[in-house]
Amino acid sequence: MPNALIRYMGYLIYFWGGDGSEPVHVHVSKSKQKNATKFWVTSEGIELANDTGSVDKKDMKAILAYLRANRESIIMSWVEFFGKAELKR
Repeated sequence: MPNALIRYMGYLIYFWGGDGSEPVHVHVSKSKQKNATKFWVTSEGIELANDTGSVDKKDMKAILAYLRANRESIIMSWVEFFGKAELKR
């Protein structure tokens, strides 16, 4: 079950309920879909994990900047939802 965090530039930024065993990450797409573009939240910042094409190439830079600016908030939301957070190195 997807948990929407926020809508930005027409994209949903969310995580899936079953993803708690993985390191912190978000999915980004125009609608909640399993094959959304995935971004890891790392100890250093944000990194693209899997580009499925659900984020237009012209929007990718702005999405990355937004995720980097809101990294701490994403981590806090992850902890609230899953109860713990492991960051990818």
